[in-house]
Amino acid sequence: MGEVTILSIGSNIIVPIQVEIHDQTARKLQTDILDKIEKTGAKGLIIDVSAVSIIDSFLGRLLVETAKMAKLMGTETVLSGMKKEVVLTLISLGLTMKTLHTALNIEDALAILECLTGKKDENNRK
Repeated sequence: MGEVTILSIGSNIIVPIQVEIHDQTARKLQTDILDKIEKTGAKGLIIDVSAVSIIDSFLGRLLVETAKMAKLMGTETVLSGMKKEVVLTLISLGLTMKTLHTALNIEDALAILECLTGKKDENNRK
């Protein structure tokens, strides 16, 4: 299975998952994302799953865990591009994503990050 590209654009990291990933690849991706956050000091992270047709319980939990870890490092996360089949699967598995922001597409995810990180910057200035 090929590696997933991690793009750094401005103060954001974008991770477009274009292939079905298995458990070992998903764990490596999580580590790679956290390494990239540490190296770049990214304020925002977008994980785009629009090309993924199946998210099992392991990958679902891993995405939520990655968002929590990123938050602890000062990075807001938005999961974008979930198809209805993926949403139905995640709900039927009972995965709660209370702490995870979601968007229909990358453009909406960028707008959400702009609001989230903009508010954070304003609070730091006061």
